[in-house]
Amino acid sequence: SVQVNAYTCDRCGYEIFQTVTSKQFTPMSECPSPECKQNNSKGSLFLSTRASKFLPFQEVKIQEMADQVPVGHIPRTLTVHCHGTVTRQINPGDVIDVGGIFLPTPYTGFKAIRAGLLTDTYLEAQYVRQHKQAYDDTKLDAQTLRTIEKYKYSGHVYEYLSKSIAPEIYGHLDVKKALLLLLVGGVTKEIGDGMRIRGDINVCLMG
Repeated sequence: SVQVNAYTCDRCGYEIFQTVTSKQFTPMSECPSPECKQNNSKGSLFLSTRASKFLPFQEVKIQEMADQVPVGHIPRTLTVHCHGTVTRQINPGDVIDVGGIFLPTPYTGFKAIRAGLLTDTYLEAQYVRQHKQAYDDTKLDAQTLRTIEKYKYSGHVYEYLSKSIAPEIYGHLDVKKALLLLLVGGVTKEIGDGMRIRGDINVCLMG
């Protein structure tokens, strides 16, 4: 979001700064410098993005968890506005806790006349906490490590992992193995002539 707009006059080279305090504003079009007023030239202003000041902004739509939705209802959504250091902390698929200020978004113009007392709402985020951990931050206990070691030497890890995908669906082992290979990926190979083959699979066509 923009905080200060900077303009440059095409006639006198004068720089003008416009402070933006609301979401909607009218850009300046005529140069207010004394030189242009004295010559009555009305120089045109051009926006200078390098001299303008911007604040990081991110709009996020969050949805309640599927296991928390009452039977027969659809998940509810909420718009979240993030500013400054709170931006770029939320990615699609994350499970988060958000703390902030619940604010209304009033309508303007003709929409305000039709809406009356109704208004949209959003959450001004002040704090974000992630529930999912990265692989480097995951800590395994002794029992989990022993289970991994037992499966590693069993010789059936491929079958165990494929059956763990969608266990509520019986059979379709070939489909589950294909999905497992897509999730895991392959090994990047470099041929002698310098050609590099990526291990990641780009497209999965199933039918």
